Amino acid sequence: MREIKAAQITAAVRQLCIEANRVLPQDLEACIRCAAEKETSSLGKAILSDLCGNMDAARELQIPVCQDTGMAVIFAEIGQEVHIQGNFEQAVNEGVRQGYVEGLLRCSVVADPIRRGNTGDNTPAVLHTRLVEGDKLTLMVAPKGFGSENMSRIKMFTPSASLDDIVGFVVETARIAGSNPCPPMVLGVGIGGDFEYSAYLAKKALCRDLSRRNPDPVYAELEQQMLDSINRLGIGSQGFGGTVTALYVNIEKSATHIAGLPVAVNIGCHVTRHAEAELLCRCRGSIPIVSIFKYVREADT
Repeated sequence: MREIKAAQITAAVRQLCIEANRVLPQDLEACIRCAAEKETSSLGKAILSDLCGNMDAARELQIPVCQDTGMAVIFAEIGQEVHIQGNFEQAVNEGVRQGYVEGLLRCSVVADPIRRGNTGDNTPAVLHTRLVEGDKLTLMVAPKGFGSENMSRIKMFTPSASLDDIVGFVVETARIAGSNPCPPMVLGVGIGGDFEYSAYLAKKALCRDLSRRNPDPVYAELEQQMLDSINRLGIGSQGFGGTVTALYVNIEKSATHIAGLPVAVNIGCHVTRHAEAELLCRCRGSIPIVSIFKYVREADT
């Protein structure tokens, strides 16, 4: 049995909220810089160049890369051999509260969807928890702005749907979104599961390293087909036209019911952010319990 204190989880979440909002993942930043080089539209190229300058300024000045610092979406993988001292969910939300308030990040969460009312500290977070083998606890913080989130869609296809139908739905979603998600966009596509799980898969897909294609060649080909079709729409950066409308399309899949074929599309903007930490624990006993958290960011290695 290995042990970690709730306060250590809070500290990690706090730092991840701040880091994710200030520095983009290295793979995404590389994609944007590459897009600036290959864009053929002079206006599109200028806009992408401005986005690169914005990334540099945010890193240098230690300020958010976007004014919409998002709703905190957190993916937690907890090893079955880990014992948490304290309330895990409360620890996560306290980390979000500290990160957003002390990190001077915009608080955008309302307490009730109808009556509204800002909570003032960006809590509660959207928390996805999964039990896994081992003695580690991994946290990923993915702040999600709603200019892009509002453009996301889901469709409950039947098994008679063709690949062209699925590709068409994803491309149509990007077309309808237009300039609203602040393109160039990243699209996460979830295929399979049930209604709610396909949306979860789409969100997870947004957090996959953009340099990694789906390991299944059928889905890897679909990703490329969707990306090429979306870029032919000509929406371009910030909707001003060009050859780069989307940076990547990532697909995650799951088993589904014999009568269904759910497809969810979660759209991310050009600052589709996430940061990850792995918390390592020592065994319980006479030796003091120590937790070390290691940031899994290529930019820091």
